[in-house]
Amino acid sequence: MIGGEAGQGIQSIGYILTLIMAKGGYHVFSAQDYESRIRGGHNFFTVRVGDSSIKGISEEINLIIALNKETITRHRSELSRNGLIIYDGERYDLEFETPHLLSVPFERLAQDLAGTRIMSNTVALGAALCLIGYDLDILASILTKIFGKRSQEIAEKNVEAAKAGYDYVQALSGAVFNTKLSTIGKSERMVINGAEAIGLGALVGGCQFMAGYPMTPATGILQYFASKTKEYKVVFEHAEDEVSAINMIIGASFAGVRTMTATSGGGFSLMVEGLSLAGMTETPIVIVLSQRPGPATGLPTRTEQGELEFAIHAGHGDFPRVVFAPGTVEEAFHLTIKALNIAEKYQVPAIILTDESQVDSYVTTERFDISEEWIEMRTRSLNLNQEKPEEQFVPYQRYRITESGVSPRAFPGNLHSLVIADSDEHNEEGHITESPFLRNEMVKKRQRKLEGIRRELKIPFSFGSKDASTVIVCWGSTYGAVFEAVTLLNQNNQSVKMIHLSEVWPFPREMFKNLVKDSERLIVVEGNATGQMAHLIAAETGLKATKKILRFDGRPFTSNYIMKHYLRED
Repeated sequence: MIGGEAGQGIQSIGYILTLIMAKGGYHVFSAQDYESRIRGGHNFFTVRVGDSSIKGISEEINLIIALNKETITRHRSELSRNGLIIYDGERYDLEFETPHLLSVPFERLAQDLAGTRIMSNTVALGAALCLIGYDLDILASILTKIFGKRSQEIAEKNVEAAKAGYDYVQALSGAVFNTKLSTIGKSERMVINGAEAIGLGALVGGCQFMAGYPMTPATGILQYFASKTKEYKVVFEHAEDEVSAINMIIGASFAGVRTMTATSGGGFSLMVEGLSLAGMTETPIVIVLSQRPGPATGLPTRTEQGELEFAIHAGHGDFPRVVFAPGTVEEAFHLTIKALNIAEKYQVPAIILTDESQVDSYVTTERFDISEEWIEMRTRSLNLNQEKPEEQFVPYQRYRITESGVSPRAFPGNLHSLVIADSDEHNEEGHITESPFLRNEMVKKRQRKLEGIRRELKIPFSFGSKDASTVIVCWGSTYGAVFEAVTLLNQNNQSVKMIHLSEVWPFPREMFKNLVKDSERLIVVEGNATGQMAHLIAAETGLKATKKILRFDGRPFTSNYIMKHYLRED
């Protein structure tokens, strides 16, 4: 763990440490905890390393890099038995003594060798790598690559600062740390966070236009897409607010391109009227709802899963939509593509539910396999009047009542016909109507799309003992913590199975009931105060949870947290 104040470069060296470990052949999972301020406060970045796949953070820490005193006082109780804290003893005195402390003059070394105290964090990183016996050359190469983009001089000074910390610890006779991490080979695995995975999925899935207004924790998705506009010849618009953002993507979709936006709960609240507009006009759009604790501003930089039912039911009136909740970066990538495909195929809004924990956490993963990915563009092949271009008009029914509920979709300007869309209830041509008969037929037409969408859903992921009498159900970002908890519980003779829901609406009723049919206990794990998934399961299947493991303090689940509450008698 690296801890300190905002402005001390906590995220920078945490990310660099993640890259270093990944380059040395390790699997890595990194999570950041930061406050809603530019300077001060308490931030920390946790990097978990292993020689096999890691799916979440751990509550036990082996090594703490403390860039301020508060980090020591807050986190020393989390140290493992042989853990160690390295800190700058020349900057502050401690009121307590413990064998788990090692003083390294971060600030003085940075000033003497790099000429600036700003690089104290790099000195600390070098010192930490020496303690674990890691290859300094890998750190030097990463620093050169990252800071070389600014200038060669800055890169060289950072390398010197890291070497200063490394050499200082190497010269200390009493610097003993039992956990060693030498490199275990080269790796081609990617280091990517959830925001980048969603942004990359948008590009691969054919999204051509994204509009959004920055709102933590969705901002990273917008930034990633915006950074690729020249490379991929796509368009990003920094809208003045979320109302504008959703109306822009509706307009662009009406004109014929795939569109997307990303926001958090407060921004999504502003988008709800536009969401209903997309539902009525049958305009395909994708909205990423990156959750954080509410209500109101809540905890803007923390994590929660408090908007499941909001996403499913947001909007006035009845209209179909699809809601996905990826559990891993791989799912975040693939489900973004699937959301774009289904939105366009069925002409509905699609919502991707993620949260701060997922979008901000970095993980090593194999390169995404896109051999089976495709972009469905069946609405592009209308060509109603190509054979008679001399005709100026052809009858065209934008909202033709069909068995599937999906109507032909043309785009303004590319046909010899008039394309009409209306936010009022309308007839098949798109003209306003108040006919009760047509109203009934149009509502039923739109709702029939759900039948087709259900056939597109995959079987929920299940893992653990096949004959388990206890089933733990989770959704979204809780996947990793539950997976590890179920693994540990089964190793301790607890017969448990997990089911993870990532395609949550329309709810996969029959598939879910089949997976839990032999269970005696149904435990639901989710990051909210009211058990929204448990309520959804009961509403859709009639099955009631026998226990709920909830968390709503703004922090992510860990396997230890789940096991502790699993074993506790309520």
